[in-house]
Amino acid sequence: MFRSFLTFSLFAVLILSACNPKVSSSVRSDGDDPLRILADELAHKYIITDGHVDLPYRLKIQNFRLTKEFVGIPVQTDEGDFDYVRAKKGGLDAPFMSIYIPASYQTTGGAKEFADSLIDMVNGIAKAHPDKFAVVKTPKEVEANFKKGLISLPMGMENGAPIGDDIKNVAYFRQRGISYVTLTHSKDNLICDSSYDTTHTWNGLSPFGREVVREMNRTGIMVDISHVSDSTFWQVMEISSAPCIASHSSVRHFTPGFERNMNDDMIKRLAQNGGVIQINFGSSFLDSKIQAYEDEMRAKLSALLQEKGLSFRDEAAKPVIEQFRKDNPSLYSDVEMVANHIDRVVQLAGIDHVGIGSDFDGVGDSLPTGLKDVSQYPNLIYTLLVRGYTEEDISKICYKNVFRVWNKVQDVAKAMQGGRM
Repeated sequence: MFRSFLTFSLFAVLILSACNPKVSSSVRSDGDDPLRILADELAHKYIITDGHVDLPYRLKIQNFRLTKEFVGIPVQTDEGDFDYVRAKKGGLDAPFMSIYIPASYQTTGGAKEFADSLIDMVNGIAKAHPDKFAVVKTPKEVEANFKKGLISLPMGMENGAPIGDDIKNVAYFRQRGISYVTLTHSKDNLICDSSYDTTHTWNGLSPFGREVVREMNRTGIMVDISHVSDSTFWQVMEISSAPCIASHSSVRHFTPGFERNMNDDMIKRLAQNGGVIQINFGSSFLDSKIQAYEDEMRAKLSALLQEKGLSFRDEAAKPVIEQFRKDNPSLYSDVEMVANHIDRVVQLAGIDHVGIGSDFDGVGDSLPTGLKDVSQYPNLIYTLLVRGYTEEDISKICYKNVFRVWNKVQDVAKAMQGGRM
């Protein structure tokens, strides 16, 4: 998620606003196409795990409450990218609920408390809908729920800020159900440097951050290197005793200069570590042309408002922004480009090291054509089938690769604890 750059402002609404893109051949409604029928069958035959869905934070900012009038929101809604009905349609079985901690909590305090409130929310949703959802900590639990027809809700904490400066909090959050921790988010924190920050506070991991990585290995939490600086990544690879994940990152080959994505050497090294990169669906993560267009529109709009003596927050700016949006519709990537990123990882590292990390509910209205919400995973499977991916390949991308890492992390932790877990 790059929420610190597109934080629900009027400008973000402009840049990520809807348009009428050309429909890709991969998303045509060819109901009689045998491959399309097979794609839908495979989406429901195999577990689909998505490394990053920002539902908890979306609900939090909507003042979600588990009361009668609000309890149905995770089941069916016209808002956001995720709900139960659409997830079932798309075959999604184990979306990692992102316990997202904005970088602002690193200066104001309260990060741990905020994380706990989001964890409580996820637990509350499962408690309110035990016939639909179940919170999980292990792949084995996901597999058991899959047989029951339940959607599992594993949790990953996006930004290690809630750990604070107390190493005991690593075990605390594992106990609370956190299965991975993204070491930082948009700013350097006490653990490491961010790919979005230019401060280079630690030139990688801090001394405390090195302890955190080792403690995550010991307690059985996956180390997530999405959002970290390049130097942090390389240091984590040297320190971690267990394979790592990039829960929602894409391939820098298609977005030169965008450090938030992974370059070829990093992808190869992640694979040598046994890890998995889970492809982010945000259009600017997929294609540098999209980001260039957004930058151009940002500059034009800023100049227009300045010329009129307005700021983005001014009430009088709203009609100006709306008209600009109509005159300059946003661009989207498409499902074919997501497949291109998967192809690139497979070429570099092999089929065992790629997965899905959509960032649904985290990248606003920037999702690619054909992958606009959790109902559309079959479109990606169809595209991969057309390209010659086998059923076994599809199963690895959907869940087996991530489950292999998740299980290995548990094995490493058990060994480090002398067989206790």
